[in-house]
Amino acid sequence: MTEHSKEDRYQQRQQKIKAQVDARIDQANIERGQILVITGNGKGKSTAGFGVITRATGHGQRCAVAQFIKGNWACGERNLLSQHGVPFYVMATGFTWETQNKDSDTQAAQVVWQNCKQLLTDESIDVVLLDEMTYMVNFGYIDLEELCQALSQRPAHQSVVITGRACHRRLLEIADTVSEVKNVKHGFEAGLKARQGIDW
Repeated sequence: MTEHSKEDRYQQRQQKIKAQVDARIDQANIERGQILVITGNGKGKSTAGFGVITRATGHGQRCAVAQFIKGNWACGERNLLSQHGVPFYVMATGFTWETQNKDSDTQAAQVVWQNCKQLLTDESIDVVLLDEMTYMVNFGYIDLEELCQALSQRPAHQSVVITGRACHRRLLEIADTVSEVKNVKHGFEAGLKARQGIDW
């Protein structure tokens, strides 16, 4: 086979792929906000969620972030995004194995959740990140039915990103897009200390 005929066959394959992709793009004509779930046992769920917020902010959209579980330590994403007008609502109690107090954790989660409910009715907000929300549902700090109702009644254009492990099946069902981050290998298991700018 000559180089010319190889190039022709390659071009034909690419044209066929392009036609298939173009057809799928033409069929995707529903215009509304989305619910995205990023779950799984691997590292990078919050990072992916912040990537969506950064992208939307870069396009001039108004975004907001609620951080559950996380403590008061420095947060690179918060340092950056707050400079661009993105408000943060932080539970700020730290991990539940550190606090070891369900009542105070529930109260702290509820304070942030009240802010979230306002965000989920705010027509001016385009994208909301509910970081580590799956834990709040699984631990019973936030009622699943109340969350689902708030999500279903949010402004039609508003998108919501939910992160965390072991996402409840109800949230998986109502989500438009679900991504699962798989843990293949993690430096912490080999004794690597969490690194600023990489892990937090």
